[in-house]
Amino acid sequence: MNYWLIKSEPDVFSIQDLAKAKHKTTHWEGVRNYQARNFLRAMQPGDRALFYHSNAAPSAVAGVVEIVRAAYPDPAAWDRKSDYHDPKASPENPIWSMVDVKLVEIFPREIPLEELRSVKALEGMELLRRGSRLSVTPVTPAQFRTVEKIATRPPAKRS
Repeated sequence: MNYWLIKSEPDVFSIQDLAKAKHKTTHWEGVRNYQARNFLRAMQPGDRALFYHSNAAPSAVAGVVEIVRAAYPDPAAWDRKSDYHDPKASPENPIWSMVDVKLVEIFPREIPLEELRSVKALEGMELLRRGSRLSVTPVTPAQFRTVEKIATRPPAKRS
């Protein structure tokens, strides 16, 4: 099993939206960065991903999803009416991919980015690298377990 982190702006699609979706499952569409697309293509059913709310107040890890369908062409890329349209893409040349994800868990509390930055065990996590903007990144098993443990603890006290 591999581990990942996927980002979504909560006003576009939140973990709560996923909880309301049919079978708590959706396709993860609209990735338009080649490196992030390649990470999507590496995902396999059974892999787990941290669901991260980006551009939120505050940005935070909100829960866990499972990959339930491996990468397949993202048809939004050749839909002229889609926000994710790419004129270079077509059914014959799909370029972009998506996966299907299913909700596993909404954390008892969201873990804000600044709290994640304060955890020594998460040093080296791509999300925490200054300037990192990828919407899909790999996470090590140790980083994944650390985030899960943090989610069950009360927030750290600020001085």
